[in-house]
Amino acid sequence: MLARFDITPEQIDRVVAVFYAAVRRHEDLGPVFAAHVSDWPTHEARIASFWKGAILYQPGFDGSPMRAHMQAGNVMPAHFTAWLALFDESLRRCLPQPTATAWSALAHRIGRGLRMGVEDVQRIHEPGPPILR
Repeated sequence: MLARFDITPEQIDRVVAVFYAAVRRHEDLGPVFAAHVSDWPTHEARIASFWKGAILYQPGFDGSPMRAHMQAGNVMPAHFTAWLALFDESLRRCLPQPTATAWSALAHRIGRGLRMGVEDVQRIHEPGPPILR
């Protein structure tokens, strides 16, 4: 199967490393990730494996990003705006523009889905009757 767009596994590894370096410095996202990640190299390898599967169709990632984000407890819908902005900046810094644009579109699509999952969990835990609009 052909890759979604032209990129190498090494470029994916580089973007993931640059992104998580920025996440660790970010005042809002840093503490969210730090609450769940104690071994950054292992986490980065796992996330790079996710992206290699999503982009290059390489086997190896075993997990559910939706479940992880929904069960985290401290991930808020607003975090996805900052997450995507940092990710887009990492893409721009590391990749040629066409590749960065293609990966950004995929990341935003995945981010929208994850955000909706987190919003659903928050609605379940809100007191009162459901809002049906």
